[in-house]
Amino acid sequence: MKQLIRKTIEEFTASYAHSSDTGWEKPLVAFASANDPLFAKLKELASPTHELPQGFLSEARTVITYFLPFADQVIENNKKGRFSSQTWGEAYIETNKLIADLNRYLQEKLIHQGYQAVFVPATHNFDEKTLLSDWSHRSAAYIAGLGTFGLNHMLITERGCCGRIGSLVTDLELPPTLRYKRELCLYKNDGSCGECAKKCFNEALTENNLDKHKCYEMCLANADRLNSLESIADVCGKCLVEVPCSTAIPARENKTG
Repeated sequence: MKQLIRKTIEEFTASYAHSSDTGWEKPLVAFASANDPLFAKLKELASPTHELPQGFLSEARTVITYFLPFADQVIENNKKGRFSSQTWGEAYIETNKLIADLNRYLQEKLIHQGYQAVFVPATHNFDEKTLLSDWSHRSAAYIAGLGTFGLNHMLITERGCCGRIGSLVTDLELPPTLRYKRELCLYKNDGSCGECAKKCFNEALTENNLDKHKCYEMCLANADRLNSLESIADVCGKCLVEVPCSTAIPARENKTG
């Protein structure tokens, strides 16, 4: 069943790309047990109101997570200048649409097989004052073994951190994916790098801290500049491009059960 879900996500994404200007590389898929104790810890680490999988589905057994890596041209286009490129903003909007449509498709497939499934929107599911979310797709993906967090608070996967994450809660029970044994971020791993902090034009990210409000301030400035797009593109992405973890793992890969 895990292979079928992976294949479904891969084929749906490839088909979606034919009708979109945004390109995506092959998706990564990972699975977490809905009863993993790390979900409960997110109330301390992420937000006091962070939901458990069972808060969405009382009989939750598995959290399906996936990473949709941006194509090289999307990443390349966002390297220059202080503000996000239009291509990056369009990719953000198109990928959010893809995640919504893909989750609905997966939900229908699972229901057809006799299971239940619930999903949360890919974005704008946070409190704009506190900037805290009741469901972190990145944290769910970390728990599922898709990657580890970088200094920039983004998830570093086998295909780097330039892309978007989606997740789905289901009562279908599947074996969890192994998590990485060590940090994949070079800075967290051995104190080297820190390139993502140097890329932050609004000085929201340093080697010691991420000021979420200053980060969001920059995202809103980009949204104002990209107001010709069909949806809000409160994005930035400068700390994701032209860094060692943009499209690959910069540290030695090593997983454990």
